Amino acid sequence: MAASDAVGLERARAEPVFNRWLIPVAAVAVHICIGSVYAWSTFNRPIKSVLPATAWWFSPPYTTFTTALVLLGLSAAFGGPWVERKGPRAAAAAAAVFFGCGLVIGGIGLALRQPFVVFLGMGFIGGIGCGLGYIAPVSTLVKWFPDRRGMATGMAIMGFGGGAFLAGYLNVYFMNLFGVARTVMVLGVTYFIIMMIGAWIIRQPPPNFRPEGWTPPAWTNKMITDHSVSRNDALGTVQFYLLWGILFINVTAGIGILAQASPMMQDMFRKTALEAGAVVSLISLFNAGGRFFWASLSDYIGRRATYITFFVVQFVLFLLIPRVAGAGQWIVFEAMIFIVFTMYGGGFSTVPAFLADLFGENNVGAIHGAILTAWSAAAVAGPVIITQLSERAKAALAPGESRVHIYDQPLRVLAILLVGGFILTLLVRPLKQPAAGKG
Repeated sequence: MAASDAVGLERARAEPVFNRWLIPVAAVAVHICIGSVYAWSTFNRPIKSVLPATAWWFSPPYTTFTTALVLLGLSAAFGGPWVERKGPRAAAAAAAVFFGCGLVIGGIGLALRQPFVVFLGMGFIGGIGCGLGYIAPVSTLVKWFPDRRGMATGMAIMGFGGGAFLAGYLNVYFMNLFGVARTVMVLGVTYFIIMMIGAWIIRQPPPNFRPEGWTPPAWTNKMITDHSVSRNDALGTVQFYLLWGILFINVTAGIGILAQASPMMQDMFRKTALEAGAVVSLISLFNAGGRFFWASLSDYIGRRATYITFFVVQFVLFLLIPRVAGAGQWIVFEAMIFIVFTMYGGGFSTVPAFLADLFGENNVGAIHGAILTAWSAAAVAGPVIITQLSERAKAALAPGESRVHIYDQPLRVLAILLVGGFILTLLVRPLKQPAAGKG
């Protein structure tokens, strides 16, 4: 053992014991707040009633929320190195300030009926808060849980999915009580407080931290490195772009279905909007649960095997859905959709552990931020594929003809994409040791 390692271990033993299980709690506190962005569609109609569109290119709710998602990816990518330098507490606090203040400013804009203020607050400032908050706890979780990387990151990112489920109901409840402007402002203050509590709890582990009673396994897993590379070095590797493509394809498939979930159920099974909406709410639970389940499972079967499972199973399901719809098998369809969304969520939560395995734990937050640009790209590609192709199929129907098969072609296109994801996953190889310089 090197002298520096011995000193680090002695220092770790001398410091007061901190319960590492508080770190996932802090991470969930941050993620459950920023995860409410997935439920912002509940604000669409109330905002439109306050701020009707004034130009074809600017619709206050849709332009604002799209901007928030784009800023989420961009701030995660460009803010990653800053998060690594300043640490999780500063990053989580900054996220709380941006996200909370963004909502308060947006609420003021709604009260004043000023669309630009709403756009600036909820779209631009709030989106930055989402991105910083998303990556803030990732690197720290990996360092506190070297024995359970997948499970730890899965717990935090599960909060992001769970936040959407809670907000979907709370937003409507509070808007009925206070109206949309006050609701947005109240939520901004509430989220700020909760996120600041999370920021106060979260911290870096002692140097060379190892959980009590755990020692790294004697055997060597070629897919897990004991070196760390910087973000810039990671961006120069083939592995980074393979993982970018893997995440992009998995998210494209899931978000494509998510974008059209309610219309699909109405067209394929003649469900009412209310019935379809109830299933969409359930989807968020499977999305959240899948983030924890698959990331935890990846600790045992490996990250690559987990993604291979995603692509194989989803490929089969996407090809079978049209047959199931044609046969009117509603329960089977629901089960298929729920499985797809566990894997959609699982793709998000497993990728930080995959990055830590390949590039080391020291800079995983910055690298994770860069790879989240795949999410931004998929948020455009998925909905475009399924919406454009289904609209073309719908336009070609004879008057009164059943719409049950208008999603066949887009589902086949997504299935082909999933084959590409399967191939990319097989191509992932560990970094060569000489290329893994200390980061």
